[in-house]
This record gives sequence, structure tokens and C-alpha cells, in this order.
Amino acid sequence: MKDAQPRVTRLSEYRPPDFLVDTVDLRFELGDEFTLVHSRLALRRNTAAGAGNAPLLLNGQGLSLLSISIDGQALEASNFRYEEDLLEVPSVPERCLLETCVRIEPQKNTALEGLYRSRGMFCTQCEPEGFRRITFFPDRPDVLARFSTEIVAPREGFPVLLSHGNEAARGELPDGRHWVRWEDPFPKPSYLFALVAGDLVSLDDSFTTCSGRTVVLRIFVEPKDLDKCAFGMDALKQSMRWDEEVYGREYDLDIFMIVAVDDFNMGAMENKGLNVFNTSCVLAHPDITTDAGFLRIAGIVAHEYFHNWSGNRVTCRDWFQLSLKEGFTVFRDAQFSADTGASVVRRIENVALLRTAQFAEDGGPMAHPVRPDSYLEINNFYTLTVYEKGAELVRMIRELVGAEAFRRGSDLYFSRHDGQAVTTEDFVRAMEDASGRDLGQFRLWYTQAGTPQLLFRDEYDAADATYRLHVAQSCPPTPGQPQKDPMHVPVRLGLIGSSGELAFTDAGSAKATEHVLELRDAETTFVFTGIPERPVPSLLRGFSAPVKARFDYSSADLERLMRLDTDGFARWDAGQTLALRVLQSRMAGQGGADPDSGLQSAFRALLLDTSADPATVAQMLVLPAETYLGELAEIIDPLAIHAARQSERRALAHSLKAEFLDCYSRLTPEADYRVDPVQVGRRSLRNACAHYLSLLGDAQCRALLREQYHAARNMTDRLAALTALVQGDPDPQASGATALLQDFEARWRHEALALNLWFSVQAQRPHAGALEDVRALLGHRDFELRNPNRVRALIGAFCSGNAPGFHRADGAGYRFLGEQVKVLDPMNPQVAARLLAPLTRWRRHSPLHADGMRAVLESLRALPALSPDCFEVVNKSLAAPGG
Repeated sequence: MKDAQPRVTRLSEYRPPDFLVDTVDLRFELGDEFTLVHSRLALRRNTAAGAGNAPLLLNGQGLSLLSISIDGQALEASNFRYEEDLLEVPSVPERCLLETCVRIEPQKNTALEGLYRSRGMFCTQCEPEGFRRITFFPDRPDVLARFSTEIVAPREGFPVLLSHGNEAARGELPDGRHWVRWEDPFPKPSYLFALVAGDLVSLDDSFTTCSGRTVVLRIFVEPKDLDKCAFGMDALKQSMRWDEEVYGREYDLDIFMIVAVDDFNMGAMENKGLNVFNTSCVLAHPDITTDAGFLRIAGIVAHEYFHNWSGNRVTCRDWFQLSLKEGFTVFRDAQFSADTGASVVRRIENVALLRTAQFAEDGGPMAHPVRPDSYLEINNFYTLTVYEKGAELVRMIRELVGAEAFRRGSDLYFSRHDGQAVTTEDFVRAMEDASGRDLGQFRLWYTQAGTPQLLFRDEYDAADATYRLHVAQSCPPTPGQPQKDPMHVPVRLGLIGSSGELAFTDAGSAKATEHVLELRDAETTFVFTGIPERPVPSLLRGFSAPVKARFDYSSADLERLMRLDTDGFARWDAGQTLALRVLQSRMAGQGGADPDSGLQSAFRALLLDTSADPATVAQMLVLPAETYLGELAEIIDPLAIHAARQSERRALAHSLKAEFLDCYSRLTPEADYRVDPVQVGRRSLRNACAHYLSLLGDAQCRALLREQYHAARNMTDRLAALTALVQGDPDPQASGATALLQDFEARWRHEALALNLWFSVQAQRPHAGALEDVRALLGHRDFELRNPNRVRALIGAFCSGNAPGFHRADGAGYRFLGEQVKVLDPMNPQVAARLLAPLTRWRRHSPLHADGMRAVLESLRALPALSPDCFEVVNKSLAAPGG
């Protein structure tokens, strides 16, 4: 690949398509050895493109062309050219019917893009550019067409034939095959095409829309998984009702289907009327699914359903606008999760993900704006920046314009652009038109990469009761963007006095205990009068903007926020700030066997407070993640970070053993398992205590955790006990962890989703010999390199979640990752490229680690046939800073 670098695609070079497609008629003849795809495209020249007599260019990757004709006339070989994944027809009428027949081999498609086989099932994944692996088409999101799909397959082995839209007809053929035709009345881009065929059963239900229509709901699975569909169905119906009530969006087809697929690169795909899901993102049962898994499934089911409007009915013009659909829909699913669960905990979880992973992405060689300017391989831009930071941009718009204007803006956006392919600019303009606000400066959030940094300092004048808050903002250089302009940042602020919140005014507004300040300049001072005492500022309440904030809080200030602040996020953040100081002190070589007295006191208060929300307390007992500690360090030393964090956790466990045991004991499990905020909160706090107790390595705690494992009636409690003993206790034999791992494998040998958990627990056991354990597990009878879920569960979990094993001083962990990427890249480039993330920030690491990381990246760059996916990641990682 170094001799034939992939072509850079740039936003500045966008031009409308030369040809549009009105209708697409497809006929699939599915077979074990090959599949025939017959296509009829009703084409017309796009006069708006101003291309004159431009040739017809259609994407087609790995297709064997058997026939081609225009308006019924077969084309001679001299009248077309098919090479380099492009079909060119030089002379085409203004309107015509192009017919092709191609042969493809789905059973050999290990990239899992286009049409492929998962176990015995045929299925598709077309976003972003998979449709070109199926047939010839202008495979870009701004070409919308109405699809009709006929599927022909042997009835034996493939009794269920599915596509998108509504079923139009079906029939039998004399040779043992049958057929079904599906028609979608709504124009859509090719990336939303879907086909599934297999021996499937379904859980069926229905939903009555707000206008009184009945929609059939069906979740298709392999027969063995039918008992794992009920939760997903309930989540779907909740999502449909919520979207009607909160956004006024009604479903538009007669049927909505979900299919669970075991081999899938992503979490799920929102194909119109036929969502294809990774099994891990829809199948659920208390015996094999944790609380976190249930909540994740509810959010993903909602996310994909919400795409019906924010992504399908209104789609993106080009892939640079990916956050138009993904960021907006992540924001919508986060709203749904908050409304149907513990809102404070959900927000804390979202912020933790941003700080640990998205901030690191912003600070690394792959940093890019929410709306990128260019890419080599679009698969590499399905990132936390596009999704999670993109959602934060939508959240900030809502902060700035208010909830009512935001709803008017979303209504306007959907009505104005229904059936169109649009841009992030169109979304922001709808919000401006509906609210009357100027969001011109705010648009910088879409075009500037990096995480802004806010430096706060304050002054209090007791004589005139005036409080001043000074703010300076900056943003560090990122690749291709050395200089940054000031951003428009909403700062949600409260002022906490000695007895609680203080009421204050901002710019003439009514007196309240909270205001949203609007930061626009590089330096700003906000002045508040009538403040009776020096307050402690509660900054960025609810995490009102995705920024790094610095304020010189004293320990007493942080304790006041943790005790008196009414904003749940701000209380948690104060505790995180206190813990950060303690851990940074340990990383600097300070601290011993005893815990920090302030942190110990805060933890004791949390554990003894029986009136507090258990889920929030559980979050506050979690020390800042190692990744976030690295993000804040000038030079990352992963082993020192891990050691400091474990040392403080162990010290807290020893000093607060009685409190942890008391809290653990009073939260005994209820008889009936439910996924509701109360039960989930109780289990999360009890299991947080279990993880601390496992660090003690004493007989009493080991016995408690073994008892929890064997007595558990759900996977949440069983896995928590297993994880605590495997990853917390230093002696797996004495603790019984080895025996429990064997028991777990025997129990769940035939449940793929549970076995993924078993692989991950072992991959993340933090000890120097973890690499040898992982190598041994690669040879396990149930490990499949072709299955992305297995790869993520074992290799991904080890490389991203096991500092002592992956960051070994001899560099063996880095070389292991390089070896696996070399094997995976020809098979599944998407998965291979995503595995490389832990190596991309090698320049931030200490020389001991940086040299080993760089060596692996250089060895990959030297490969003669590295995929564009991996090439982009490797090349950007090795490029000179700022390049």
C-alpha cells in the first residue's frame, strides 16, 4: 500500500451526482456457491449538476459482470469499461433503463460488507459503501431512489426472505425455491438497503400509532434465541411511543422488523423497515445479560428506531455530514435513556466515555472535526467524535436556544427536508430559523477539531457583595489546524454558599439558582451582584459543553460541592476532581499504604448515607479511569498510572473494610430480577463494594464473592463476583477464581454472548502474564477470528483494558497486537483498523513504551498490501505532529 496510497476524499471537492436514480428493481437468486443479482435502474441525467454529456459512472467492487444493457439493448464490450471498482458507460441517453446481472460470492466475504453469510444466514451491511459489493450503483448518500427487491432462494434452509419496506407478493417455484418481493415507497440512498435470508423464527407484536394505524413488529432470530427477544421488543415499543410524544415522529410503514446477526462489524444498522442488529445489541435474558447489557440494548434499539426520521427520512448529503444523522440520533437516544432510567447516572456514564475515549481521540493523530474535511477510508470516521461529540453539539444547541425552541427547530428540520439529503448546516439553520438565535460562531464546533480548555478564576468583593468569574478559553493544535478561533460555549453555572445554592441574576435575567452563561471570546468576565457570601462555583452543570475545565478548588470547596450541590453531575465531578489530585500525587511518588484522608472521609460518607441514590453512589466510588489519567498527564506512563490507581483502591478497601462490608450486606438481592432504576442501582452499588472487597484477598471476602457467584439468579451478580475475584484478587487459585472460570465456561458453553464475557474477564486480568493467557485463549475451541464480537472480547479487551499485560516493558504486548492486525487486515479491515487505537498515541508515552509502539506501526506500514483502513490509521499515527 505504501507504493499505491489510497486516494484522499475532500469535502471541498463535493459536486452533485451527474445521474439520479428514480427506481431500483433488484432480483436476487441466492445459492450456496454464488448469488446472481439482477438490477434495473431507471436513470436520468441530473441537470442541476451541470455536467453536460458526462459519462455514466457506477461503483462496483468485486463484481463479476455477466450482462449489461440500456433500454433493452445489450452493450458491446467496446461501449463500456469496468476497472478499478468503477463501471463507465461513455454514451447514455438523458433518461434510460440500465439492466445488469452480476455474480457475487457472499460465502467468501469475510469483510462483512455488502452481502455475506453469517453462519447459515444471508445478510447485508451497506453503510457506508457496501452496496457497491452487491451490484452497480452510484453508491453515495445523495442519490435517493425507490427500491423494489425480489429474493429467490431454496425454501429448505431459507424459509424466511426479508428486505425493506412492505411485503408486496410471494410465490413458489417448481424447483423447490420460493420468492418474496418487497417494495419501499420512500426514496432512500443505497446505504440503507437490506436483505436477510435464513432459517429464522420471530417474536411478533404490534404497535398502534398516534394516528390509529397498526404496525406489525417482528424480531427475527435463530430458533435457539427466541427466548431472548422480549426485552428488545419492549424497548422498541417504548421507543416508538417516546418518539411520538417527545418529537412528534410517527412510524410510516406497515411493518418494522429487526434481525439478530452473530457476525456483524457494527452494533446495528437502521435499514428502512429492516434493522439488522449484532446479536449482542438486541438479544437479552437475565441469565446471560448484565444490567449494563440490558440498558445498552434499550439505547441501541431506540437509536436505530429513531434513525427512521433522523437519518432515513432526512439523510446526509455526503459522508462528511455523518454526524448530521449520528450525532443527532445519539442525542435523541440519550434523552430517551435519561427519561426511562436514572438520568443522572446515564449522564455520568456519557461524560465518562467522552473524557476517557473521545478526549483522547481529540488529542491524538486521528483527531478530526465533527464534520471532517477529508478522509482516506470513510470506515475510520465512525468515531466517538462524530457520534458522541456530535451529540454534545446538539445538546449545546438545546442549551442555547431552550427546550421549546429546540423542539420547534427539530419539527422545522424534519418538515423542511423530508426526503432530502442535507448537511449539518441545514440542521443548524433550522434551529436558527425556529429560535431567532444567531448560531454563526457556534458552527465552529463542527469545523474545529480538539477539546477546548477553559481556565476559570474568581474574585469576591465582600464590601459590595460582588462576585466575578473570569474565563479564558483555548484549544490546542490538532493535525492540520495549528490555530483555533474562540468557540461559543454554554456554561451552566450554579453558586454554592455555605448552606446551599444561592440565587443570582445574569445579564438582567430573573433571579434563579442556575443560569447558562454564553462564552464567546478568548477571555471573558462575568459579574454577579448581590451575592451575600463568597460562593463556590458549580461549573458546567450537567456537563453543558464537551470541554476541559480548570478551577483552583480547595479540598473544602470540593467537599462543599459533593455535599450541597443539587446537580448530580456536579457532585460526581467534584468527587472525581478530588480523586484525580490524590492519584496524581501517587503517580508522582507520594502516598503510602494509607489512603488520602479527604478521599477516605468522602467515601465513608457515601457508604454510610442510606438515603442517597445507590446508582449515583456507585458511580462516585469509581476512581477516574486510567485512560483519563493518561489524557491529563504530560507524559503517559501506563504502568505507573495503573499502579497508582490500584494502590489507592487497595488502601481504601483496607481502611474502609467495615463500611464496604456493611453496605454490601444491606443491599441483598431481591427475589425477582427486574431492570428498573431501583434494582439496577442497588446491584451496582453492591457490586462496586464487591470489587473493593476483592482487593483485600482475605478468606472472608473471598467466601462472600464465591457465595455471590453460586447464589446469583442473574448474570449481573454472577459476572460481578467472577470479575472481582479474577481481576481483583492477586491469587486466582486461593480465591477460587480458576474454579469459577471453569464453572462459567461449562454453564455457558453454548451461549455465544455469555462466552464473550468469559473471554473478556480473562483478557483484562491485570498481571504481567496476561499476554500468555490471551495467546492460549486464541486457540480455544470457541474463539473465531472471523467473528468481530470474539475479536473485541479477547484481543480488543486485552489491548485497551489491561495496562500491565499490554504495556509490558519488553514490548511483547505491542508486537502481539501487530501480529493480530496483520492476520485480520486481509480478512476484515474495519475490525483490524479499530484494534490499532491503543498504538496511535505513542508520542504521548514515555520512551520505554513509545519506541515499542512506533516499531509496530512502522512494521505495519512496510506491508505491501495494507488495507486503506489500516493504512490511514498507521500513516497518520507516524506522521510528524501537526502534519
